[in-house]
Amino acid sequence: MSVLWREKMSIQEYWTGPIVDQHIHLDRENRYLGAIEDFVISGGSGIMLVHKPDFHSRLPLTTEEYKKEYENTIRMGKEIRSKFKIDVGIVLGPHPVVWEKQSKSIGLAKSSELHLEAIKLALDYIENDQAHCLGEVGRPHYSVSTDIWDQANEILLETFSLAKSAGTSVQLHVEENGEKTCEELSKLCSLANFPKEMAIRHFSPPNISQNFNHGLSSTINMGKNSILGICETIQHSKSMWGMETDFLDDDMRPGAVLGPKTIPKRTQEFYSELVTRDFDEDKINEILLNVHCNWPNQLYGLDFDSNQERR
Repeated sequence: MSVLWREKMSIQEYWTGPIVDQHIHLDRENRYLGAIEDFVISGGSGIMLVHKPDFHSRLPLTTEEYKKEYENTIRMGKEIRSKFKIDVGIVLGPHPVVWEKQSKSIGLAKSSELHLEAIKLALDYIENDQAHCLGEVGRPHYSVSTDIWDQANEILLETFSLAKSAGTSVQLHVEENGEKTCEELSKLCSLANFPKEMAIRHFSPPNISQNFNHGLSSTINMGKNSILGICETIQHSKSMWGMETDFLDDDMRPGAVLGPKTIPKRTQEFYSELVTRDFDEDKINEILLNVHCNWPNQLYGLDFDSNQERR
């Protein structure tokens, strides 16, 4: 180990501040609290708990069925706060894949009507301070017919308008088409007069440059090489961004998408990488407090604790 590296690491060997996973799903029938225990033991201090559709059974066909699912997510959040004393934000909304699958059984018009009703229901919970973000909503991430694609964009435009009226942020499930996806979403935000920084591209690639995200916020899929991508574009970033696992808590796909220990692990890797790239201590603290406290609070109207230390 070089003398320079020892001098840098003597300032602080690892990050002891807050660590937030901004997109994680849980299922009472699977790991549930065991997954959160792994997260906390690894250093995690807060999560954005996202409503998880049950793709393995009958999809919801009424707003009452959505209400039951949403309230289950809200109760899980309360249970996690009580047991682990960590910060928990709630993200509610109808998944676009559910909408696309519903259209095959009940027709596009009826599925679209139900989808918008489910969005309005989620906004009711947000306006009553029981939830903190609309999501994940958006477009199917796979090839669909022109009719489905056009309708998805019409619904998304209406969603942005509704979210603007409610004053909430939106976590977006969209296709992976690089910068073009961000550019299209940015244009939809402009058409709806929705603040671009409140539109959060979920499962985003590790490119946080302004040229890539077109003013949108993002939660980065923190898989392999994500730290390198962030560090290579951080000097050109002007937008809010965070880290996520998109953990599915699905016993048919164990560990998918990323495990609950990932964000604490990647945060320490990110800290070490910033040290090696000659970022000073104040700048590193600023970056990590923004990622794991200040920006989540701004995006979700929360009060995640900046003084919470995790070891």
